[in-house]
Amino acid sequence: MLYTIVAEDVEDSLDKRLAARPAHLDRLHKLRDEGRLIVAGPNPLVDSEDPGSAGFSGSVIIAEFDSLQTAQKWAEADPYLNAGVYKTVSVKPFKKVLP
Repeated sequence: MLYTIVAEDVEDSLDKRLAARPAHLDRLHKLRDEGRLIVAGPNPLVDSEDPGSAGFSGSVIIAEFDSLQTAQKWAEADPYLNAGVYKTVSVKPFKKVLP
């Protein structure tokens, strides 16, 4: 089943994000390579694809996991969470309708 992982950053998270980004992306690349990643990306703090020093307010991941518990466990091991980037993380089942 698909699950959404929605995370909200702490204030001034950019430096922490940049430091943990390689490990964060490695995990996402593994999901992608397994054919389980639907979409992943950050939420810019400003209305721009490249927010520069403004940074980001959070992230969204939609991916396939065996269960809600497995998705939660995966989210809890995210390098961004461990590095103090994320203030909150929510994991919910997701039903894809379109496209």
